[in-house]
Amino acid sequence: MKNLTTMHSSQLKDIKFILTDIDDTLTSDGRLKSNAYMAMERLSDNGYKVIPVTGRCAGWCDHIARMWPVYGVVGENGAFFFSYDHMNKKMNNFYSQSEEERSDNYKLLNKIKNKILESVSGTAEASDQEYRITDLAIDFAEDVPKLPQNKIKDIVDIAQQNGAVAKISSIHVNCWIGSHNKLSTSLKILKDNFGLNDDEIQNNSIFIGDSPNDSTMFGFFKNSVGVANVVDQINSIESPPKYITTNFSGDGFVELVDFILDK
Repeated sequence: MKNLTTMHSSQLKDIKFILTDIDDTLTSDGRLKSNAYMAMERLSDNGYKVIPVTGRCAGWCDHIARMWPVYGVVGENGAFFFSYDHMNKKMNNFYSQSEEERSDNYKLLNKIKNKILESVSGTAEASDQEYRITDLAIDFAEDVPKLPQNKIKDIVDIAQQNGAVAKISSIHVNCWIGSHNKLSTSLKILKDNFGLNDDEIQNNSIFIGDSPNDSTMFGFFKNSVGVANVVDQINSIESPPKYITTNFSGDGFVELVDFILDK
């Protein structure tokens, strides 16, 4: 990983899309601070399309799409994309699976949840679980004392052994049934909503994140950035970011925004 300051200005001249993780990338110590929110607003005011790409729940993402200075949000690790048309006062929702598929898969996820909670002491379902529509989130660090790596691995193993995809964020293990992920839905939105081809996506986009479930995004985008706390989990990230900020969490996001807007 190279320091963000080594990114050449030529890499920024065509940037139009800022894709960003939320937890511990936009937020700091579990809170969205004013400087990070204002950084998103500054980007939007300067014509950039800000798209959070998160494991967070549908309930949160509905709010984010409506209330934040963003173009839209990819939620539950690629399960859907929500964008709000303020002019026509309409929420536009794209789902990676049909309603029937989501319903069937959710029944299996509930069985997996029970197995995990019975088998791995100290964990809990995420506090926002009831607002999820496709995803099971197992809390290992947000509202419970942080679990050791061996217990986090046990959660992943149980989910995978029972037919689910399992990805580790900075606070949750997210489990789902299906082939979608953060990257697949992000690419679909960039292609379908903006008509971009693969080369244009690479030249026009930056992704910033911090955790193992950002690995596919880090690996795909040539302009991928990790906030400084990415080093805390770097051994669990198969494809690390190409660049890294000096500052941590939301301050690292602000650092990236300052770097983009100052060029």
